[in-house]
Amino acid sequence: MNETVGSRSTGDRGPARFAVPDHTRAPIAGSSTKASVMTGVSSGADWLARYSSSLMGVFGTPQRVLVRGAGALVWDADGKEYLDLLGGIAVNALGHAHPFVTSVIASQLATLGHVSNFFTSPTQIALAEKLLALTNAPAGSKVFFANSGTEANEAAFKLARRNSSDKRTKIIALEGAFHGRTMGALALTAKEAYRAPFEPLPGGVVHIPFGDIEALRAAVDESTAAVFLEPIQGEAGVRPLGVEYLRAAREATTAAGALLVLDEVQTGIGRTGKWLASEDAGIVPDAVTLAKGLGGGFPVGALITFGEPTSSLLTAGQHGTTFGGNPVATAAALATLHAIENQGVLENVLSVGAHLRAGLSDVDAVTEVRGEGLLIGFDLDADIAPAMVTAALDAGFIINSPGPRTIRLAPPLILTTEQADRFLDALPGIIKAAAAQKAKDAQ
Repeated sequence: MNETVGSRSTGDRGPARFAVPDHTRAPIAGSSTKASVMTGVSSGADWLARYSSSLMGVFGTPQRVLVRGAGALVWDADGKEYLDLLGGIAVNALGHAHPFVTSVIASQLATLGHVSNFFTSPTQIALAEKLLALTNAPAGSKVFFANSGTEANEAAFKLARRNSSDKRTKIIALEGAFHGRTMGALALTAKEAYRAPFEPLPGGVVHIPFGDIEALRAAVDESTAAVFLEPIQGEAGVRPLGVEYLRAAREATTAAGALLVLDEVQTGIGRTGKWLASEDAGIVPDAVTLAKGLGGGFPVGALITFGEPTSSLLTAGQHGTTFGGNPVATAAALATLHAIENQGVLENVLSVGAHLRAGLSDVDAVTEVRGEGLLIGFDLDADIAPAMVTAALDAGFIINSPGPRTIRLAPPLILTTEQADRFLDALPGIIKAAAAQKAKDAQ
């Protein structure tokens, strides 16, 4: 894989630091496309009416109907352009419609799409080898492929169960944790609103205070099968655990014979400017889960087990998946990793992320900025974050509000400094509009 792509994206006010697709320049909303042959062409309001009558309401009402993307930009059904600062919640690592990734997916799909896990494929094997190399996994380490982050965490949950016994039944996670919405992953997730409708959940999970090393040491004992940690909690507002906490977790779990499982579903694959956010801690976990950015927008997840003892816990017949690790998904992931490695993406994440965080710190209404690379959370001095999401959309930006005073940014890793500045320039006006709307609603 040695392909290169265009030169710069629309909205740039200077040369790009690395190659991004030229096709970000095309406008097009409602134009005749291959997709419209199957779906038809409608306005955003028409699509939303059809949505409400045909899809379950588990996501509420969608904010917009998006029809096309290119680079860090997307367009809705009514032709409005947005700078995507959420990236499908940290999924679109290389932005939208990256030409190399899409060409690899199309080529693989035209060659071999699905074979089931009675068989394997070159892309599945090559991706497993690549992930083991990128994570510096020791000899005897292995990979299990799934379709999503929650499925990767389900596999890790079962791995923890295999490290259980009559006396070793406790699994520890943190307050504020989000590990997914399937039943095992949901048991690890701390948010009561997500958990309550589905209790009783799989047992044995204990949530301890976030970032409290002494609470961790007190909780981890010989009854502990595993500890699950996100190096940076995204759903809780982008809260980093820190190097010392991760090291303490490794020490405590090793002493107790428990597994240390790092959920890097959101933080992995270059999101923080490193392949894994936990790299700086200098530890070897027992397992890492990945997804989101791994496929560059194509659904793929992975559980990596480190070393032979952990890798042998799950044996033939004890876990499985129909679609996980299929040739198309693994080809998409290989193409994504190749592009990140060869197009200066990690360096861009570090430089643009630092620039964006510094700019946010200079905004009067911003009280705190957290995160690493291009996973950023910032707090406001009033409960206007949800209103800011709407005001940002009106201004042409996609952002996320995980809390009443918190905004989360997880843009494509190819975001440029010029695009970051475009948001920073607009942010005071967005804050002002959100505050005005909040005051109006309170009347």
